[in-house]
Amino acid sequence: MDTKSLPKTLVEAIRHFSDPQVCHDFMVSMRWSNGEVTCPRCDCKKVGFIKTRRTWQCKGCQKQFSVKLGTIFEDSPLGMDKWLPAVWLIANSKNGVSSHELARSLGVTQKTAWFMLHRIRLAMQTGSFNKFLAGEVEVDETFIGGKARNMHPGKRKAKGTGTVGKAVVMGLLERHGEVRTKVMPNTKRRSLQPEVRANVYRGAEVFTDALKSYEGLSDEYAHQVIDHAECYVDGKIHTNGLENFWSLLKRGIKGTYVSVQPFHLFRYLDEQTFRFNKRQGNDCSRFLEAMIGIIGKRVTFKELTATEG
Repeated sequence: MDTKSLPKTLVEAIRHFSDPQVCHDFMVSMRWSNGEVTCPRCDCKKVGFIKTRRTWQCKGCQKQFSVKLGTIFEDSPLGMDKWLPAVWLIANSKNGVSSHELARSLGVTQKTAWFMLHRIRLAMQTGSFNKFLAGEVEVDETFIGGKARNMHPGKRKAKGTGTVGKAVVMGLLERHGEVRTKVMPNTKRRSLQPEVRANVYRGAEVFTDALKSYEGLSDEYAHQVIDHAECYVDGKIHTNGLENFWSLLKRGIKGTYVSVQPFHLFRYLDEQTFRFNKRQGNDCSRFLEAMIGIIGKRVTFKELTATEG
């Protein structure tokens, strides 16, 4: 793909992708980089292009397909002239984009915009990690949830105060590298330590706070602890990198999304983690990185609105 011809700003992206043929050609180059279009259903290479509809007819399964089939855009009635700017927006908005804001920008309903955002978050999902974190690694946890003083008295009584009733999120940050996050059931040793051992190379320097759940990591790691009751930094012993990430995450949740259901929290983590890990790139490169993840992923509205369990 010739990236020189791609837009560099949001205004340029809106203009560039306003042409349906440009959108079609871009999607073809993303899906079939070798130029050989194959059927997403049966992988048959014998396909005929129907120019008037911008679709293909497969000679194997005898079914038609478009560039949307087999991607997060499948079965969406919206044109790519709306989808591609939406991907650009969410990939590059540091504090996220609310469904109401996206709805106003694209001229769609809030319900449609909410569904679009969750589909795009799925494309941003990293999935399984093949690479271990190494060098200096910060490990920390945070709690996501409303403040007790802002709750209705009945709800406050049911959930309790402090961290009771809040979702636990664990983070691992390789300094000057990537961050990984995960929603955890609790902050107990049996929950936190396996995540460290599954993501960090043995022998790496691991920095945590004084939470007792991290005691015992020194058998495999150069484990150093910073007690926040005494200080926040002691030379290179600190978790300030992760604290910075938590600040970005909570700014987006509290300021943009306002309220996030625990059932969907991992999707918002995927979104913020994606932007943080691609922070060294530019708007166009982040957009392309997000577009790489559109293939082979799909989430339905029913799945998104189903209750937990």
